[in-house]
Amino acid sequence: MPAPTLSTKRLLLRQWEESDLPLFAKMNADSRVMEWFPSTLSKEESNTLAEKIQHELQEKEYGLWAVEVVGIAPFIGFVGLHYHDYSAPFTPCIEIGWRLAYEHWGKGYAYEAASRVLDYAFNTLKLKEIVSFTTPENTRSWGLMKKLGMTHNPKDDFYHPKLPKDHPFSFHVLYKLKHPKRELSPLDI
Repeated sequence: MPAPTLSTKRLLLRQWEESDLPLFAKMNADSRVMEWFPSTLSKEESNTLAEKIQHELQEKEYGLWAVEVVGIAPFIGFVGLHYHDYSAPFTPCIEIGWRLAYEHWGKGYAYEAASRVLDYAFNTLKLKEIVSFTTPENTRSWGLMKKLGMTHNPKDDFYHPKLPKDHPFSFHVLYKLKHPKRELSPLDI
């Protein structure tokens, strides 16, 4: 079952379209956007990544949705959920992640979209926990994780298994958010 379209007051989180690919490639070639990744991506690498993202959105009820600012920008990047099963103490897991074009930073779009994705993850998919991770220097991303209510325990930090241990971005901080427990009403007792 393909992932549904999600919406917020300003945003549409949707399946990807062919017209998103050039904008995605431009974003992935921007050193500001890719500052905390091992490298920028070529057009071919970006298109390959987009193809994998699209496939996941078609095959699962979640994925990394293309984000559109309704009436303003047809594509500003992605926000969504991704499954990981590589070898790490917290895997298998579902990660919430985001990547937005630089010109759309600082407008609250990542928070707005991520909040909607978390609502979907917990209330529709009934997931018990969501994680997110980044390099310690990426204060913008872990700042958003904190704003979303995610918590960090330094004992959970890890070396990313897909990078050599001596790579400058290998060490990651891990943030978690557990499913919010609903309050018991007198009728539940």
